[in-house]
Amino acid sequence: MSAGFQRARRPEQVAARRTAILAAARELLAQRPVAETSLRELACRVGLAKSNVLRYFDSREAIFLEVLDGLWTAWLDELAFGELPGPPFARAERIAGTIAATLAERPLLCELISAMAPVLERNISVDFARGFKQRAAANLDRLASLVRAEVPELSAEAARVFARAVVVVVSGAWPYANPTEAVALATAEAGGAPGFEAVVAESLTNLLAGLVARGR
Repeated sequence: MSAGFQRARRPEQVAARRTAILAAARELLAQRPVAETSLRELACRVGLAKSNVLRYFDSREAIFLEVLDGLWTAWLDELAFGELPGPPFARAERIAGTIAATLAERPLLCELISAMAPVLERNISVDFARGFKQRAAANLDRLASLVRAEVPELSAEAARVFARAVVVVVSGAWPYANPTEAVALATAEAGGAPGFEAVVAESLTNLLAGLVARGR
């Protein structure tokens, strides 16, 4: 803990301390994977003892989920599909390709999505889980609305199915496209594999086209 530390007491002080912790977490996560980023290292980066960091967040995992929520919201703020072609499959290709390309530009978002269910949600309180899941659901609804605005023949439920599938596809495609050095070498020797953006674009194109076809 840094010299001269004082516990934040007023709401604006607490908010400022939480913002500083999240900023430090983003910096660390930009440098190394989730699995290699410890609470102790994060506490040192922000100038606090671990016990003091835990005054503001339930756990290391809760901090990383807050970072995920911010990155997910920022991605949706910037997501735009441009002018789409007329035929349904061509629109599905453009939408899926845009989603895949913009996610590929945000590796930290993709890594945190892939770590969300198997790692990060395993060490959080019920109260934090409720709040996070409410915000996650709002983000999924927002993505569904953005897609449905471009593909109005989708039902509201089909659009939500597609939005949820984006998370599932990214969760599987990201670790698959970022293997260990040994697995990457073996994969290259076996003829290689498609990259993250290609896998996501193909999967989401087929899903969106299928949902449109089923709705008719």
